[in-house]
Amino acid sequence: MNERLGRTLKTAGLTALALAAAGAVAAFLVRDQMSRHRRDLFSPHSLRRLAALGYMAGEQTSVDNITLLRDFLAWEPRPLLRSPAMAIVRRMEDEVRMRELERA
Repeated sequence: MNERLGRTLKTAGLTALALAAAGAVAAFLVRDQMSRHRRDLFSPHSLRRLAALGYMAGEQTSVDNITLLRDFLAWEPRPLLRSPAMAIVRRMEDEVRMRELERA
């Protein structure tokens, strides 16, 4: 019985280790894609545009970034990519408004 339990625990441990390794590889690949294509807002490839939006979401709020995203919104044909871009623009515009209110 103890031998059987030991094999089961060993199998479960190896499975957990394999899943953790696969998760780490997947996270690395996603992060690599995001950093490689983060500036490809106007790429013909939708995955690259999505990665660029992820990058832009973490960027500093600036008038240039807001203008760039507004240009992207006017250009982007896919609603699934336009929605997150609109959310980023709204957040950035809200941050600019808050800064202006703090100065007043």
